[in-house]
Amino acid sequence: MNIIAKPVNFVKEVRAELSKVAWSTRKELLASTVLVICVTVIMSVFIGVVDLGLSKILRLVFR
Repeated sequence: MNIIAKPVNFVKEVRAELSKVAWSTRKELLASTVLVICVTVIMSVFIGVVDLGLSKILRLVFR
């Protein structure tokens, strides 16, 4: 293959593979995004509370 045929062949193969992908619908994408944001907020609050509690306990222990 020459220098031009290789990239052209690559692009054709990429397009063929992308046509096989099961793309999410807009509704599924939005639901997943909201779920990720909610879980992130919940985990952040949980880690913050645990961190605050442990720091108060350590302050009491090392006084």
